[in-house]
Amino acid sequence: MNVLDDQISVSGQIVADDLDVLVKAGVEVVVCNRPDNESADQTPFSQIEQAAQAKGLQIVNIPFAGGQMQLAQVEEFASLMATGKRIHAYCRTGNRSSQLWAAAKELPNQ
Repeated sequence: MNVLDDQISVSGQIVADDLDVLVKAGVEVVVCNRPDNESADQTPFSQIEQAAQAKGLQIVNIPFAGGQMQLAQVEEFASLMATGKRIHAYCRTGNRSSQLWAAAKELPNQ
């Protein structure tokens, strides 16, 4: 897990068992930035979603392929940041999630 600031952390692909660590770290919202079926070894979003909900975590799916981030995705992530909740975002390596966080911080009023 790479901590970007007091509110946001990112990582590569997670599995359901990783959610216990996130809960212990105080994470309240898990954000998936990885489209399903990007690789054969990837845990589908639906499995992460089900496990996260069972642990009382909010889960949000904002998937996009590398290099294809859109303004609507940045705005959606920024609105999650505006809640003040502790957020963990993941993708294949954590890079897309880091880029989304950086872009959201550049929006006016962030």
